[in-house]
Amino acid sequence: MTGATASARQKSFVRLFLIRGFELRHGDEVVAVSPCSQRLVAFVALHDRAIHRRHASGALWLDAPEERASASLRSALWRTPAPGGCSLVQASTTHLWLNPEVHVDFRVSVARALSALNSDWPGVQRTDDLQRQLPLLGDDLLPDWHEDWVLIERERFRQLRLHALERISESLTDAGLYSQALQAGLAAVAAEPLRESSHRQLVRTHIREGNISEALREYQAYARMLAEELGVAPTAAMNELIRGAVPNAC
Repeated sequence: MTGATASARQKSFVRLFLIRGFELRHGDEVVAVSPCSQRLVAFVALHDRAIHRRHASGALWLDAPEERASASLRSALWRTPAPGGCSLVQASTTHLWLNPEVHVDFRVSVARALSALNSDWPGVQRTDDLQRQLPLLGDDLLPDWHEDWVLIERERFRQLRLHALERISESLTDAGLYSQALQAGLAAVAAEPLRESSHRQLVRTHIREGNISEALREYQAYARMLAEELGVAPTAAMNELIRGAVPNAC
């Protein structure tokens, strides 16, 4: 591919962003999408296979009669933009699916999270790789949307990315890349401050690096937060971990 061809393709590239909020871009330009079409595009993009039209209309227009929901679906399809001639949602008489030419950050993030969980993922041990992963794994899916179908997918994605961040931190710690391991661990803690496994991984990284005071500080801060927020203490697993480095810590 020549440089001119690659440049032209980049300018016509259609990208859909669902992490941190809805945004559609054609090349470098933001494409305006009506609210009803945003919902349709997002709903279809969150599925990795074709969706029956009746299922989509029923989920998106939950309180409307079937005939009105079907009409609303047709209207949303008609209003959906086609940047650069790229139809975002493709449809048959029975089903809907996302145009495979559309790049979706959520799908990339899910694939990378699954890769982190299912392998040693040695590529993430490079700093530049880690910097690319954290923006995709550190933030929520459509955080300002409150419909039931979004809430379900958001929680599923949250659990997946938290486990992936912890696994990345663990792998980086084992590789001796402590600074990057702490970045991944802190991203997990920021996403869910009360999650003990994330704090435990931070403590483990500090201990492996030889920073016992940092490990103790992390443990004590977490113990205080648990007591204040939930009225409970860290688990035996956390206490055993810190006692291995600081025998009189708890």
